[in-house]
Amino acid sequence: MPDPDVSNQRVDIWLWHARFFKTRTLSSKICRAGKVRLNGLKITKAKTPIIVGDILTFPQEKKIRIAKILAFNHRRGPAPEARALYEDMTPPPTEIKRIEKSKVALRDRGTGRPTKNQRRATDRLKNIFPD
Repeated sequence: MPDPDVSNQRVDIWLWHARFFKTRTLSSKICRAGKVRLNGLKITKAKTPIIVGDILTFPQEKKIRIAKILAFNHRRGPAPEARALYEDMTPPPTEIKRIEKSKVALRDRGTGRPTKNQRRATDRLKNIFPD
């Protein structure tokens, strides 16, 4: 249950309470590595205080998460309770990004495998536009 008595909280503890990271150590490491942004500013200390209304931007797995802080909690509770602590502002992945991330080039159905010449042309194209 969100705690209305708390006015601010450490960023690493909040990330752990909101269940973005499995352990507090992981959330602390992400903060100390400078990978968390608080209202657009990079933070390097896990003890940085946050307040309601702040926006956190941080990497989680292979995507960037954006969360607006709505409340604080006095413990790491169940997932439904944790979801009440923030508003997820992460934009949904677009179809183009999904296609760009795929390792296999898209081909029309029924055209078979690419010939050696087609494969080399694809490789040349990939080298022009590296990831």
